[in-house]
Amino acid sequence: MNQEAGRHSKIVLVGFMGTGKSTVSRLLAEQLGYARFDTDEEIERSQGKRVAELFAEIGEAGFRDLESGIIQELLSRKEPAIIATGGGAVLREANREAMLGGSLVVALKASAEQIIARVQSDSSRPLLQGDVTANVNRIMEQRKHAYDFAHLVLDTTSLNVHAVCATIIQTRETK
Repeated sequence: MNQEAGRHSKIVLVGFMGTGKSTVSRLLAEQLGYARFDTDEEIERSQGKRVAELFAEIGEAGFRDLESGIIQELLSRKEPAIIATGGGAVLREANREAMLGGSLVVALKASAEQIIARVQSDSSRPLLQGDVTANVNRIMEQRKHAYDFAHLVLDTTSLNVHAVCATIIQTRETK
C-alpha cells in the first residue's frame, strides 16, 4: 500500500448520484494501490439488505444514521483508502466535518442531462422512483451547494474516468 500520501491517505468522493463516484473510485484505488470502499455497498453488506429495502423499512433518516456510522468507521481505519459515498452523505454536518478531518474530499459534479442519462434506467435508486427527470432536477436544486465544502470540485460531464483520476492524483500531490 502506498503510504506516502500523509494526511491524504484517504480520498473521499462525494457528489450527486450518477456523477461517477463508484467508477472513479475503482480506477483511483487501482492506480494508487489503495483499498476501495463504497458506503452504500458497506451498508448493504452490514445490514444484509439493499439500499432500496432499507429506505422502505427504516426511511431516509434511518438510512442516513447507518451511513454516518459507516463513514465514521471507514475514516477511522489506518489503511489508505478511496471512499465513495452516497449522494446524500454530505447532508449531515458531522459527516462533512469527519470527511474534512484528514481526507482529501473530492466532489464530482455533472449536468442534469448527463445524470439523467446515467441513472434513468437504474431502478435501485429510491429517491428517483417515479419521474426520474423531475426528481433529479428537484434534488439537484435542493443540494446545489451541498458539495461546495470539498477541497476539489470536478465536473465529470465531459471528462472520462482517466482524466478525472489524473486530476485527483495531481491535486492530492499538491495539497
